[in-house]
Amino acid sequence: MSVAVVTGGGRGIGAATCVLLAGAGWDVCVGYQRDAEAAARVVAACEAAGVRAVAAAGDVAADAGVEALFAAADALGPVGALVNNAGIVDVAARVDEMSTERIERMMAVNVVGPFLCVRAASKRMSLSRGGAGGAIVNVSSAATRIGSPNMYVDYAASKGAIDTMTLGLAKELAADGVRVNAVRPGIVDTEIHASGGQPDRAEKAAAQIPMGRPGDATEIARAIVWLCSSEASYVTGAILDVTGGR
Repeated sequence: MSVAVVTGGGRGIGAATCVLLAGAGWDVCVGYQRDAEAAARVVAACEAAGVRAVAAAGDVAADAGVEALFAAADALGPVGALVNNAGIVDVAARVDEMSTERIERMMAVNVVGPFLCVRAASKRMSLSRGGAGGAIVNVSSAATRIGSPNMYVDYAASKGAIDTMTLGLAKELAADGVRVNAVRPGIVDTEIHASGGQPDRAEKAAAQIPMGRPGDATEIARAIVWLCSSEASYVTGAILDVTGGR
């Protein structure tokens, strides 16, 4: 099995994805930015599944961070999958209250970062560049359909860009043996809500979800891992909602 690179792999959906990929036999490169201890725990959980794993620190919005991430992956073996999971939110605000710095950072992490990562991954996986093919899964959001008014329109817009990138890149790389898909989670009970100043948002939002509860990280990770697998061999350009019906 080849190497799967997971950005934002130290917590939430990314951490759950790393562990499930390891359970499916992938060697795993756990990308993270700040929390080395959390990333180390994910590495240990992956290794417990009998695979090799490494943690790699770096800012995905910067060339140097992406280069360090993929250098660590290359040391494990050929890259066969990329999960573009790293992303940020900010505190709830109207657009007319947002600073330029906030908007620029949102787009840098949530849009520029995934572009830099798919550029690096496609150079390694594309048949025309001597690769063996592979899979890219972008983590989008149901916010692209909802717009997140009065909360974080900037986040929703950044994820809309990810949907469009997924569609275009899937067509661009199809002949190169690289499948590109996206998963759009709904409200999931992870740490990301606390970073946006609403640690109890998932619980409070349960009434808005047809299934009556938020999702958990593993439920999203299962969809991601399936899209990385050979079971999804004829799936590219798909955007899969995992939202509890929302």
